[in-house]
Amino acid sequence: MEKNKKNKEIISLKSKGILVKVLLTIIIAIIGITMIIPFIWMLSASMKISADVMELPIRWIPKSFNLNNYKEVWNIGGGATRDYHFGLAYFNSLKIAFINLIGAVLTSTLAGYAFAKIDFRGRNILFLGYLATMMIPSQVTLIPKFVMFSKINLLGTHLTLILPGIITVTGTFLMRQYFMQIPDELKESAYIDGANEFQIWAHIMVPIAKPSMASLAMIVFLWNWNNYLDALVFLSNWRLYTIPVSLTNFIEETSTQYNLVMAASASALIPVFIVFLAGQKFFVKGLMSGAVKG
Repeated sequence: MEKNKKNKEIISLKSKGILVKVLLTIIIAIIGITMIIPFIWMLSASMKISADVMELPIRWIPKSFNLNNYKEVWNIGGGATRDYHFGLAYFNSLKIAFINLIGAVLTSTLAGYAFAKIDFRGRNILFLGYLATMMIPSQVTLIPKFVMFSKINLLGTHLTLILPGIITVTGTFLMRQYFMQIPDELKESAYIDGANEFQIWAHIMVPIAKPSMASLAMIVFLWNWNNYLDALVFLSNWRLYTIPVSLTNFIEETSTQYNLVMAASASALIPVFIVFLAGQKFFVKGLMSGAVKG
């Protein structure tokens, strides 16, 4: 009798556990579907004619796929009546994002290694001061940066977006936390074999830290690809505009042509998806590793 009672209790607990998992799965699925509905509508609207975009009830699958919307968006160029060029803005954004990606990952990895593995005087105080800058909103630094760039005649160039972007405090923090987890014995054994600090960083630390570097690269790319405020403040020539600024101008001019607006927005998401799909297996692993306290 006691065994049967215990078995029933075990079965009851398992049933409750399965029920909870099923309910959680349903809730997460509902939340996920809710989040992707605007994206699905954007894709659908980008392939409709203008008259069908606001049709109610919503027709999720267009009557006919009008891919000319994308062709029209990409053929739009700057001129007397337009202060944007979608293709040129796309190239500008890719250039800035990839330069900053390479620079930020390199500087963050070097600085993170120095703060984690090189014992120098004032290391912890310097690191705390470095982290303190994270509490300063980026909007507060716009005026000082504007004045500095104006003094050295860099206003109206892409260097105003590249120079601040190749150094990131958040990236340094993540890489430092990752390197803190690597045993010091690896570094000591390399010292014994005659390696210097740069060789240890390049041949031992960097290969181990690739997952965290990949996740940092994704974050930096997204930051720079979506950077609207800095581009709006520092860039005055439409030939230098990035995607966020160019897309805003495009929306203002074609606000009634939602099909074209959605086609432009969908086009702007392509690099983001490519970068995420290329590095998604490293993303969670890298962030979790970098978040562990050393």
